Amino acid sequence: MGGERSATAQPVMDYSFDSGGLVLSGHLAEPADGGANPPGLVLCHGFPTRGRESPQSGISFPELADRIASELGWLVLAMNFRGCGNAEGNFSLRGWLDDVEAAVGHVCELGAVGVWLVGYGTGGSLAVVEGARNRSVRGVGAMATPSGFDDWAKHPRRLLLHARQVQVIKDQAFPEDFDAWSAELRSVKPLESAAALAPRPLLVMHGDRDDLTQLGNGRAIAEAHGSAELRVLSGAGHELRHDPRAVAVLMGWLRRQRIASEIEGSGASATSQRDAGADGAADGAGAQPPPP
Repeated sequence: MGGERSATAQPVMDYSFDSGGLVLSGHLAEPADGGANPPGLVLCHGFPTRGRESPQSGISFPELADRIASELGWLVLAMNFRGCGNAEGNFSLRGWLDDVEAAVGHVCELGAVGVWLVGYGTGGSLAVVEGARNRSVRGVGAMATPSGFDDWAKHPRRLLLHARQVQVIKDQAFPEDFDAWSAELRSVKPLESAAALAPRPLLVMHGDRDDLTQLGNGRAIAEAHGSAELRVLSGAGHELRHDPRAVAVLMGWLRRQRIASEIEGSGASATSQRDAGADGAADGAGAQPPPP
């Protein structure tokens, strides 16, 4: 389902996959060595803002995906949520959560050995929630992430207006049931999910100058998890995707995640082989020679 691009072109959202009957856009970056069964990663962007509306959602993520695939050997899907970029559909919080689930399933189908999630802003919150409920997810990175959606839930009509303004809701008849749509804002709970995600690894990264999502959100998520790696970037704002320090921290974390996963896999394989050998020895010890 992927599109084509020239070797010198800036990478774009040139791929597509299905989520509940909707066609979502994305960018698939594959390891340069073409190795079989690489670790998988889904990159989730945040909620659009005025001046950076739906058509611009995640436009810098293909470049990050290509770098991770090339330098670290991961299979990476940078996704657009429904209503964003060229993806079909309209925004709902549960719908976006379903999109993350669909992306995880798609990367698994492509042959990835385990899937990690990394999200920014709202995408980070949903990565934590999906990670908690989906055992295919091996770890989560949450960047400049809200610890909840209480403000949206308190002012759902204001959110609906904003969603129309930034073009993540394009259908004037959507939502058909406003009460059900707004109720979803209270049903998605990143703090509870952070606790349920443990002991699987969680990286929480936040800037101490973030004026959109206060640092307390990141600290609360890390505390709820209990053993998260919390990295606070001095002087950083909300746009961690464009902070070289944040990219370096993410690359280092992903490198360590792959090493730990491979060690765990090797240990499990060795244990399985030892068990098989012990079973064979036991069978031999208990065997009786045939009668003369």
